[in-house]
Amino acid sequence: MGKDSKPKNKGKQPAAGAGAGDDGASKSGGKGKGGKSADGLGTCTYVKARHVLCEKQSKINEAYKKLQDGWLDNGDKVPPAEFAKVAAEYSECPSGKKGGDLGWFPRGKMAGPFQDVAFSTPIGATSAPFKSTHGYHIILCEGRKN
Repeated sequence: MGKDSKPKNKGKQPAAGAGAGDDGASKSGGKGKGGKSADGLGTCTYVKARHVLCEKQSKINEAYKKLQDGWLDNGDKVPPAEFAKVAAEYSECPSGKKGGDLGWFPRGKMAGPFQDVAFSTPIGATSAPFKSTHGYHIILCEGRKN
């Protein structure tokens, strides 16, 4: 197991990429030169992402429904430009004005659940809504690098 023996996903549905709280990518090599793991996520040290942040769960669910109705229900990936429109409309983060663009950030910069979900969401995929200390989020992973 990991450093602590407590499960991090206590009875909740898994967020993006099942088991986001205890994914192997965040513990399997950290800042190593990293090859690819079985799930293709590898052990990257940087991720490029967009997000939507809302204080209320009902608002993030509304934003997610908009993404579902447009793309996710059909199994499609949300195009970054379309995700940016949803972020501009719904996000309460200052990044919302930039389509939710957070740019590239290293492992260790973002807190707990946000980092776990960002680094475990496959490139081009959108996470399910999840809660962090800042509110409720949806993440679109746009890239990874070492």
